[in-house]
Amino acid sequence: MALEIVEGCVNCWACLPLCPNEAIIEATPHFLIAPELCTECVEAFATPQCAAICPVEGVILNELGEALNPPGSLTGIGASASVSVFRNEAGA
Repeated sequence: MALEIVEGCVNCWACLPLCPNEAIIEATPHFLIAPELCTECVEAFATPQCAAICPVEGVILNELGEALNPPGSLTGIGASASVSVFRNEAGA
């Protein structure tokens, strides 16, 4: 059982000091999680601390490849939200 940080991580450093197992590794192009150290914070916290603090949706995945912060979970804007485009009377 281990979480994974994927492309989209902005290396903001928010998660690094929160990991109780020091499983988060500074890397390029984005941080990584050492699977042999990650316990998903089971028995230490109610939720994985990296996911609880992460400001980016969809970059921390569980072992099934599911995002812990799926699109819309932080912003309230779902991935399937439609965007309306308004034009003024001149058509610009």
